[in-house]
This record gives sequence, C-alpha cells and structure tokens, in this order.
Amino acid sequence: MSDACLVFVGSLNREAPYFQGARGVGLGVYSFDEQTLEIRKLAETNDVDNPTFLSVTPDGSRIYVNSEVFTWREGTVSAYSFDRASNKLNYLNKQPSLGSITAYNTITRGGTKLLVANYGMGEGGPDRAVVVYGLDKHGALSAPLASVSHQGSGPNAARQERSHAHSVTETIGGGTAIVADLGIDRLVSYRIGPDGSLTKSAESALPPGAGPRHVALHPNGRFVFVMNELDSTVVSMALDDASGELSIIDAKPAVPAESRDSNHCADIQTSPDGRFVYGSNRGHDSVVIMAVDQNTGALSLVGNTPCGGATPRHLALTPSGGHLFSANQNADRISIFARDSDSGMLTDTGKAIEIGTPMCVKIVT
Repeated sequence: MSDACLVFVGSLNREAPYFQGARGVGLGVYSFDEQTLEIRKLAETNDVDNPTFLSVTPDGSRIYVNSEVFTWREGTVSAYSFDRASNKLNYLNKQPSLGSITAYNTITRGGTKLLVANYGMGEGGPDRAVVVYGLDKHGALSAPLASVSHQGSGPNAARQERSHAHSVTETIGGGTAIVADLGIDRLVSYRIGPDGSLTKSAESALPPGAGPRHVALHPNGRFVFVMNELDSTVVSMALDDASGELSIIDAKPAVPAESRDSNHCADIQTSPDGRFVYGSNRGHDSVVIMAVDQNTGALSLVGNTPCGGATPRHLALTPSGGHLFSANQNADRISIFARDSDSGMLTDTGKAIEIGTPMCVKIVT
C-alpha cells in the first residue's frame, strides 16, 4: 500500500448523559490507501476511557489521548506508542488533566510539550483551563509543568454559565497558544516558555453568545479561522504574531438561516494550500465549505455537503488534501470524501470506517 496513511480514531466506550450512547472500542488505528480507498484495521485497545480527543506525532509513533469521563473532577491524558512494523499499540503512561471534561490536546511544534484544554463543569477540584506537560525522549508525559484558569461567563445561560476552554492551538510561527473559550466568547493567547510556563499576551473578543469551539490556522500564519458552536458561524481573524492579538476579518453563517437554532458547530480544518476551510455542523449534519481570499482572509460560501451520517463531531484531511474524513458520532461511521482541490467540493466515496460512536480522527502519512 504505497500511498497508505495511518488513521487514528478515538471512540466513546463509557456512557455520559450528554452523548447519545457509548458504542465504541476506545483507541483504534487503521491504514487508508488514497489510491485504492482500501481501509484496514491495524490495532485497537479498550484500555483508555472515553478517548474523545487525541493528537499524533507526524510520524505516527506517539499518540496522546484525553479521557473525558462524566463526574470525574479530573480527566486524564494517556501516552501510547505505535509500532508500524508490528502494528502494536503500547501504553506509556498517564497524567491527571487538572480539570474536568478534558476536551482537547495538541503537541507543540518542537515536539517537546503537550498542551491540554479542559472544558470544565461545575465547581471543585483543580479546575484548570489549560495545562502543559513535558514529553521525554520516549514520548512519556511529565507531571504538569504549568496551568492557568479562566474566569467569566457569557449571555447563553445554559452553555456559558462559566468558562469552558474547548481547544488550544499553537500558532504557525510557534511559541504562542490560542485557547478558544466557549464560555466567555474569547480567544486567549499565551506565550509558551521554554520551561512550559504560560504567560497571557492577549484576549480577543468574539460576538456575545458566539461560543468559540475549535480553531484552524492558515499556512501563511496570518489568518486564524474559528468555528463558533453556539451561533453557528465561521469567523476569519487576523493574527498579530508579536502580540498574539486577533481581530475579526469576516464572519459567515455555517448553515442556512432556518437551521441555525437547531445546529451546533463542532470542528474546523484548513486545506493544505489554505484556499478552503471545512467545518462540521451537528444538527444540520453537514460539512460547510468556505473559500478563503488569500490576500485578505475574507470568506465566501462554497456550499454544504451532507456529512454521510449524523452528528459530525470531528473532521480530518489527509496530508495530501485529497480526502476528508467526517467522524459521525451518532451514525457509528466515519465517512470518507474525495476532495477537489480546485473547487474545494467534496464527493462521498461510499467508503467508511464503521465504528461505534467515533469522536475524533487524526491522519498522518
């Protein structure tokens, strides 16, 4: 399989009241051939609880998996290695996440640290919004090096009663982490110190009630794209790399007006060439496609494509940009789309990874 990618999948295996069932197996690894569309399961383990988000090193040898378990005052983050020759997953270690509803993680560009965001529910426990871990030469996690908390609320009483850090993303230039906090309608930027310390450099406001969830970066480093869960919009922002401050360039609805009240946006991805962004719509059950003006960062709607299932929680593009995967949580299916690099349009290939309650999918070569 000369053009095979590695596909890493986290699927829900413990019930939570805000999810519609837990039919998954935990952490799985697959191969995907972009030429033949052949999918092959390589490994899986049920030893990790509710892996709702994960990150993978570019070579696929290390995986960092969040465990999001309802009622736990602290989630956990687990480190695994994957051996391509033997197709084996090996547990390395785990650390407490210092917060509840552990939602997101990312490996820093230098590969020396892991950044984790905790959504947070209720009160009590360490209740930290963002946590930094070191990674040793074998890929194991250190004890937490630093952490920060957020305070505040938003106008949506049901969803913005407190801070809810939903993702953390390091900028293209490196050294700055952008935290999307759904609860306070802000993107909070931090400088990452060599020792893992976090120093706040900027807070950038989004419209009240927007509910920023996930962030995607343009390869030129100048533009940042935000998926707002609560008001179903895609926002393009300009990044001042020196200060970490972001300013709004453009905003477009992710779904038709009649669908906005019943929709909750989730993930956002940028095509490798930066010409298009793709966002997932839960409720409308579609992937929105936006074209990006390469000079200004302005957005224009290309269209909405049915996600090939229900509740598209997470998206992933193959490194070539030739295919997009949609993890359709409530359809027990990761649908695979061919992507036209010129038009940005998606075509359902009819191929899929059939797996219970898929929550997150990551793809490397």
